[in-house]
Amino acid sequence: MGLCGALAIHVVDEAVTDFLAFQNPTVLAWREKFPLLWLPVFTFEVWLSLLIFAVVALTAVSYFVWRGRWAMRPISYAFAGCLFLNGLLHIAISIYMGEFVSGVYSSPLLLAASVALIASTRAFKNLKDRSQHVE
Repeated sequence: MGLCGALAIHVVDEAVTDFLAFQNPTVLAWREKFPLLWLPVFTFEVWLSLLIFAVVALTAVSYFVWRGRWAMRPISYAFAGCLFLNGLLHIAISIYMGEFVSGVYSSPLLLAASVALIASTRAFKNLKDRSQHVE
């Protein structure tokens, strides 16, 4: 739930700071340079709708993570890893460009929430493993 909240804040950060003004021209330049690499160009409405849907769906699925379903552990690691990389990319691009890019303000929150999810997933797995050995 914490990483879903951080993602929601990140989406707001990107929406308010006009992320698509940076992303769409970058995607178009990459398409010219690498024709086989297909990346979508979004309108604001479609982009925001897809991200809202993703945040709602991920928040709904987080119940199963909280319950400790076995399949959710690797999915939790993948989700945390992707958002950790997203946060790092925003920070790295900001450093490279010498200015704050869209989404960088909430990137530290993404990093912290990703690490927290990885740590809690590992702790829950270790706790569950220990309880199975006691029985």
